Amino acid sequence: MGARIFGDGLPGGCVVFPGENICPVTTPTNSTSESSTMTSPLLRVPSRFMTQVLPGMLFCFAFLFTSLVGAKDAHRPPKNNSSQVEDFDSIKLFTLTNTNGMTIKVTNFGAMITSIIVPDRNGKFDDVALGYHRVEDYINAVSKPYFGAIVGRYANRIANAEFPLEGKTYSLAKNDGNNHLHGGTIGFDKVVWDAKFDPSKNRIELSYLAKDEEEGYPGNLQISATYTLTDDNTIVVDYRASTDKATPVNLTQHTYFNLKGEGEGTILEHQLMINARHYTPVDKTLIPTGEIQSVAGTPFDFTATKAIGRDIAKDHPQLKFGGGFDHNWVLDKDGKEGKLTLAARVYEPRSGRLLVVHTTEPGMQFYCGNFLDGRLRGKSGKAYVRRGGFCLETQHFPDSPNQPTFPSTILQPGNTYESQTTFHFPVP
Repeated sequence: MGARIFGDGLPGGCVVFPGENICPVTTPTNSTSESSTMTSPLLRVPSRFMTQVLPGMLFCFAFLFTSLVGAKDAHRPPKNNSSQVEDFDSIKLFTLTNTNGMTIKVTNFGAMITSIIVPDRNGKFDDVALGYHRVEDYINAVSKPYFGAIVGRYANRIANAEFPLEGKTYSLAKNDGNNHLHGGTIGFDKVVWDAKFDPSKNRIELSYLAKDEEEGYPGNLQISATYTLTDDNTIVVDYRASTDKATPVNLTQHTYFNLKGEGEGTILEHQLMINARHYTPVDKTLIPTGEIQSVAGTPFDFTATKAIGRDIAKDHPQLKFGGGFDHNWVLDKDGKEGKLTLAARVYEPRSGRLLVVHTTEPGMQFYCGNFLDGRLRGKSGKAYVRRGGFCLETQHFPDSPNQPTFPSTILQPGNTYESQTTFHFPVP
């Protein structure tokens, strides 16, 4: 079922040096891979976890992503289909490589994509996903950017951190001002998922059981997120979920991309097309107003390809609310609701890299890294500057549990939540 862990900084008075102030991992796991023991700084566990599962004990875990992305040679993977797994007790790092040399790395901590290594037009391989070498950097990151994670139980925001369902009002954690964001204090990005690794299919299936009332949500929710790397340079993300009580479900993949390479400045010159003629405007707290408005004549019109930075500084109230683009676009499904259709294309002129996104979801949150501010330094050691990465978060609309005119996100017992998104990197 996976395990819940959380830390928003190291314990008070704890000065960590290699080999000091550490304890072995004790998290149970159902992973099919063998494991080896690594150690890392002591972390704090929520009191309710301690009282329910490990009374009187601090939960320690950890690991060091010593080989997430190594030296520059790691950006030139061998051109053969190979899959590897590196074990750190209950935390694991999986490497998938296809016949073209494209490589992705995934950890079962937060179901995160930690690395996406793809070639440019000259055959030079670079990592285009923002992230870190070490798990403690993910946990201690200021502003909690959710780099590479699967977020839920409800991706995006829920107004006033509450929603009505079947005659009852459910109260959630207020972790974004007065609102609820990305599943709460300990969302799916902060838990250890179980892992089933299938090298023959270049696939890793991650699963987690979110218990009834976890983060305030009703129902025991069994979820899985499966990553598959194909030989045409596509990352296929498949989601499934079932529940024993009615509950809202909205999952998304939260990778930040910079097609020049992570840490290589801003993404403002990237050329973006979004397959959407409408978007959902928001109030000053980024909660949808309930309207669905046309993008025509606004900075939100990406129906024709344009630079991300072209209109981002225009005097528009919605841009002021988000500090730039941080909005949900209503994808043009053309009668193919629930089917895999085009969501977006992004082209980076300097490298020649192209990213094409398809999804079965009705919406996509385009976020251009407005809250990055240079304090975070990633795998390359370079600062992640403001607008140094963008996210294409395919999902249902924000605050849908409180918006009766939006597509429903309520999963009923006996039904199965299924969703798919693909990230394709055509060879330049």
